[in-house]
Amino acid sequence: MYRIRFHGRGGQGIKTAAQALGTAFFLEGFEVQDAPRYGAERRGAPIFAYVRAARAPIQERGVIARPDAVLVADETLVPVPAAGVLQGLAERTVLVVASSETGETWRERLALPGPVLALAPDEAGGPLAGMACAGAAARLVGVIGRERLEAAVREEIGKLGAAVLERNLAAALAAYDALAPHAGLVAEGAPVAAAGYRPPEWIELPRDTAHFAAPDIDAPATSVAAKTGAWRTLRPVIDYARCNRCSWVCGTLCPDSAIAVDADRTPRIDYDHCKGCMVCLAVCPPHAIAAEPERARAEAAE
Repeated sequence: MYRIRFHGRGGQGIKTAAQALGTAFFLEGFEVQDAPRYGAERRGAPIFAYVRAARAPIQERGVIARPDAVLVADETLVPVPAAGVLQGLAERTVLVVASSETGETWRERLALPGPVLALAPDEAGGPLAGMACAGAAARLVGVIGRERLEAAVREEIGKLGAAVLERNLAAALAAYDALAPHAGLVAEGAPVAAAGYRPPEWIELPRDTAHFAAPDIDAPATSVAAKTGAWRTLRPVIDYARCNRCSWVCGTLCPDSAIAVDADRTPRIDYDHCKGCMVCLAVCPPHAIAAEPERARAEAAE
């Protein structure tokens, strides 16, 4: 069975990329699963999608913990723990990153034993990096023909109009052609026995009364009343000794405007409304922001 994971940000077409690859597998006669997994459903938030494909009925369910290939449409997600890009990578896993850096640079940077490839900007399709990753995956598995990939993209994108279809099709086929030397590099993974199942590490959340847990907010401009910080599993923490006070970077790029700036340009994180997307961590020039697990913080406070 092929187990393939796509990582990107909301708006990059990661869900559609998985659907296109799944359809291409299906047209080649495979049984297929493809599904997205969201965190915060908004543009710019980390998202991943996965595809399983096999010649026999697929009994596995849930996310892919042991991928045969991982394709990343946004390189800034690689160091973000919440994105889970490197989760489950083994020596045989093929990692593909849409980046101007070389694959060898990424392999050395991440100290990975397995093969790492890079899609250069012209191959990654820019804003269409998700569809480029679909084309790359189709070539890497070595069992999907160019015609099947094109038919799959037309089926998934055609309803959006000719102009959008042609741009997406060009991105997918360009990546497919660029990775021709690596056709077949991704091999099918072995069956995963149910005996090896490890349950997830659940996070215990305190129970509130209905008055606090489900408040009625009917008036406009009251989003401040929704304490979305409770969604967070990782907390961004600023090391002010390293902070350059270039607060326009983290303060401007925070999708939820949860970073306020003092008069002396010192950034302050509003933890009541920070969802823990870690965009600030990825964009901080001096790397002054670190991710701290909420569980570890809660245990330390006990």
